[in-house]
Amino acid sequence: MSGTNTPLPPFDPICPMSTFPIQIGGKWTAMIVLCLESGPQRFGTLRRHLQPISAKVLTETLSTMQRDGLIRRHLVEDVDGCGVEYALTSLGRTILGLIEHVRQWTREHLNELLRLREIFDSTNQINSAS
Repeated sequence: MSGTNTPLPPFDPICPMSTFPIQIGGKWTAMIVLCLESGPQRFGTLRRHLQPISAKVLTETLSTMQRDGLIRRHLVEDVDGCGVEYALTSLGRTILGLIEHVRQWTREHLNELLRLREIFDSTNQINSAS
């Protein structure tokens, strides 16, 4: 059954997910796992929800996740012909707890993390200008 009608988790541009200091796989892997938590999703749905991800990066990330056994890809038939859906595997579901722990850590430390990044960036701009 398709999760197309199931609401996907919101990702604010400066939410803890986008500032993750710890990455599982790649930048988008954890967000894709969260999008698939409630059920299978089509490529187009994932792409629209995960803006500004490019089609190329989404395809590469999904392929890597499939190779690692975190998701499965399957063909589905609908009124438009055939389509593809992606779903979490049981192995992929084991990452949900880890993601939630990292999200909680990031929520607790986000302001400090952003402040330290800003200090680092401004210091390195001065150093690189010298």
